[in-house]
Amino acid sequence: MSNTSAVDNAATGSPGPRRRSGGRAGRVAARQAPLGKDMRPVRPGLVGGLYKPLTEADLQQVYDAAVWLLENVGMGSPIPEFIEVVTEAGGRVEGDRLYYPKAIVEQAIQTAAKIWTWHAWDESHSIEVGGDKVHFGTGGAAVLMYDYPTNSFRHSSGDDVYDCGRLVDALDNIHFYVRTVVARNHADSRLLDLNTAYGAVAGCRKPIGTSWFEKPHVYETVAMLDMMMGGEGAFRSRPIVTANNTFVVPPMRFAEESIRCMVAQVECGMPINLLSAGQAGATSPAALAGSLAQALAECLAGLTTVNLMSPGHPCVMGLWPFVSDLRTGAMSGGSGEEGVLNAAAAQVANWLGLPSGVAAGMADSKVPDNQAGYEKGLNIALAGHAGANLVYESAGMLASLLSCSFEGLVIDNDMLGSINRTVRGIEVNEETLSTQVIQDVVTGAGHFLGSQQTLDLMQREYIYPEVGDRETPDNWMDAGGKDQLVRAHERANELLENHWPDHIPADIDARVRSTFGIDVKARPGL
Repeated sequence: MSNTSAVDNAATGSPGPRRRSGGRAGRVAARQAPLGKDMRPVRPGLVGGLYKPLTEADLQQVYDAAVWLLENVGMGSPIPEFIEVVTEAGGRVEGDRLYYPKAIVEQAIQTAAKIWTWHAWDESHSIEVGGDKVHFGTGGAAVLMYDYPTNSFRHSSGDDVYDCGRLVDALDNIHFYVRTVVARNHADSRLLDLNTAYGAVAGCRKPIGTSWFEKPHVYETVAMLDMMMGGEGAFRSRPIVTANNTFVVPPMRFAEESIRCMVAQVECGMPINLLSAGQAGATSPAALAGSLAQALAECLAGLTTVNLMSPGHPCVMGLWPFVSDLRTGAMSGGSGEEGVLNAAAAQVANWLGLPSGVAAGMADSKVPDNQAGYEKGLNIALAGHAGANLVYESAGMLASLLSCSFEGLVIDNDMLGSINRTVRGIEVNEETLSTQVIQDVVTGAGHFLGSQQTLDLMQREYIYPEVGDRETPDNWMDAGGKDQLVRAHERANELLENHWPDHIPADIDARVRSTFGIDVKARPGL
């Protein structure tokens, strides 16, 4: 008689005393069948907010400091449109500075949209922004692409915007695509803005974000999007692109061209990420609380002005307080200080009841290595657990945002799945406590490998990496001994060769290209 244990039988699929009917192949096929989105172990919009680096008293002090700054320091370089709406509401202008009384700031907080929909081309990917729901996506304005085969860098292009979008479109754990790189093949800012927006939308059917250099380019991009989406007014009725607007030159000064673009974005009904990106020790205080208070003040200035122009306009409180390595002054996007500061930024925006967005995942490492892994994992996990509604920069970025990597996007997709699983946490109820299952196993097979609960939960409760490896050393060597970066390179190449979203009809695509000077590469067959 064989001495093979029941555990061995269950693990190997060998016949055993408790063999189930229906055949192993059928059971495996059933377990591997795609699950509906609401049944998957991770999905967009899981609830965060359990990590709270600030106490209630801390939050109040940060807010009070921000309001004091707006009342007593004000914002420099306001444009006439900003001066008009703020002074009509009770603010004042003195010289080059615009001052915001506490009353109009608090009125704006009350008026502001608390939850809004960031539409996607494919409506099944649209996301609800606000509340306590967490989403992970990209962002950045990298000027370089990391080239894995040569271990070097090259200038980024409009084609890279498109290719990064195609990867994000195929990677389930990245929920939105804000353009990752600058189309450096265009010296002309109009062509750069139009080709960037086109490349992002053509490459990805998820919610899209981009930015603009000049106000007229916003209007022209919306006209292009209308053409893509079916005609005049199509974008306004379902805005699939959100503006990433870095409207501040810290400390406490408006970026004039950016706020002119903001006026156009409000007029076009485009959601806006109100983005303040001071760097602690350089353009914001080295004290982390001071850096946070300054970022909050700057974002509240933007929120107040937008809501005076258009009450309830969809916005994100984009507190992106960056950190310096104070030995050199260089940005330190992967540091522990960055992690806790981002989490606090999400917490304070959520405390005010406003949609929150932070930048986490800005690895200082130049390549997708162990340093990039721990920097990204630490920062993104803290942001997610703090309840950031939108976690930007969470995939693909390297070298403190100077570079992007195709392989990094693929690796980070695995990482984001694992982080999102930790955000989901553990559901505790009578069924999951499993007392009856335990009793049945103790009095029966003696292991859980073949139990119905295990089979039911292996896809709904557990997440599995796509390019991460969990094999034994022997099996790993037998399969070629490839590390994760090699596997990610192969997977990225496979997707870039075969995944070509075709949601824009060919005739419309051709008309858009000829009308707006688009030179991003076309998908095969066009």
